[in-house]
Amino acid sequence: MGIYLNPGNKGFWKSIRSEIYVDKTGLIAYTNKCLNTREQYICVSRPRRFGKSMTLEMLAAYYSLGCNSADLFKGCKIEKEDTFYENLNQYDVIFLNMQRFLSEAEPGKVTEYLEQEVLEELQDEYGEFLKRKDLGLAAALRKIYAKTDREFIFLIDEWDCVMREKKAAEDLQRQYLDFLRNLLKDQPYVAFAYMTGILPVKKYGTHSALNMFLEYSMTDQKALEEYTGFTEEEVEELCERYGMDFQEAGNWYDGYMFRRFSHIYNPKSVVESMRNQYFSNYWTTTETYEALKVYMDMDFDGLRQDIVQMLGGGRIRVNVFSFQNDMSSFRTKDDVLTLLVHLGYLGYDSEAREVFIPNKEIMGEFENAMSVGGWQEIMRVLQASEKLLGDTLLCDGERVADALDRAHTEVSSILTYNDENSLACAIGLAYYSARKDYRLIRELPGGRGFADIVFLPLPLSGRPALVVELKYDKDAQAAIQQIKDRKYTQVLDGYVGEILLVGINYDKGNVDKPHSCVIERVEKV
Repeated sequence: MGIYLNPGNKGFWKSIRSEIYVDKTGLIAYTNKCLNTREQYICVSRPRRFGKSMTLEMLAAYYSLGCNSADLFKGCKIEKEDTFYENLNQYDVIFLNMQRFLSEAEPGKVTEYLEQEVLEELQDEYGEFLKRKDLGLAAALRKIYAKTDREFIFLIDEWDCVMREKKAAEDLQRQYLDFLRNLLKDQPYVAFAYMTGILPVKKYGTHSALNMFLEYSMTDQKALEEYTGFTEEEVEELCERYGMDFQEAGNWYDGYMFRRFSHIYNPKSVVESMRNQYFSNYWTTTETYEALKVYMDMDFDGLRQDIVQMLGGGRIRVNVFSFQNDMSSFRTKDDVLTLLVHLGYLGYDSEAREVFIPNKEIMGEFENAMSVGGWQEIMRVLQASEKLLGDTLLCDGERVADALDRAHTEVSSILTYNDENSLACAIGLAYYSARKDYRLIRELPGGRGFADIVFLPLPLSGRPALVVELKYDKDAQAAIQQIKDRKYTQVLDGYVGEILLVGINYDKGNVDKPHSCVIERVEKV
């Protein structure tokens, strides 16, 4: 075993011995299908702490020559697959952690240092075939393959660290990408290559230096959706085992959605909440909120309004295809929003092509970023939201309307009321603090139509449910009547208890008092 060549199974051994281990070995069945095919190049990008390195350790344990990993996989999903023994510990694996090379190499000499380190291990193992001392890494691997017929599997972690940490060093980036292309593309010794990082493959103009890679990113994980984070079924099982509330876990950590798996949870945060026995911000503590604030404060027309709308529970349509897959080439606000998807700060609905703030944990990070300047008017609305909820629970429609008037004055320079949708975003923002006790749902089907906003109380909150209907240039009482006529309370299937019907109207012609509100209590049995 070496550091880079066939690194062994110690990393995976530590994972399965941990207090919480969720079996993701089913991924190996997929990678087995890709060996020595046109699909043998895979680039998987996910946010930090989403299990990328652990996945590579699992693949290294499974494929590496010189290991005896059969017992480690005993009882795991992959053991039931027909290809399990066929490929188990049958390949030379080269494991490259690019972050380590970038940190240890002399400035500008990342690839030279990498070649030196890996060639030293190849010399120990295959020195009889490597007589020339001036061979580069790719040439050495070709000679080994020609003499032994041995194929290699490449596992590359933090592949994009050069793009993320050396944003302005374009020459270094191009050199690095050209090195990877020469090492991997159309080389006979490559049986399979699996790269992970936060960013998809960097684009230059109309082509990619690594265009042989199939991309699996946060905008489309394709067949790897269930391996991106924890699934709903996996989290429910953990909550049952640890006596934690499943709905509360969803409120905190769910929200990453794909085509087949519409509920993917942040794995780092789920594990920490189970171990510590309380829900909190775990993933966001691994990086300062200043990283998010840099992108929020970028001066692209409409970006601030989009962020405010998402804080209010809204969604923003976005074009994710113009993004150049780096952290410096921003041309439009869509590029910034797409980067935030890849970083894990936004969820993405690929069917609707919309982005949104996925959960309570991430919403708290946006709040932290806004609290340090530049967003004072929004912070005042958020800070006033606790009293607004209190007045709503007291059914004081007059005070609620006054509070909404004040909130509108604060955000009017950023968020313009054009229709009921923009009004709904503003109302969601004004009720920001309610999310510690409620799950906010926009446009929820119920009865004969869609309830504009439903605040569904979380278990043990002791709060009544809220069904909110919005009107624009009409009448608050008409909003209440619509809730009743269309039976919107039917949407609360399985809910028993008090419900507040909240009708809100915005009258754009009334400059002094544009909002009116009517609140009624009903009981659902």
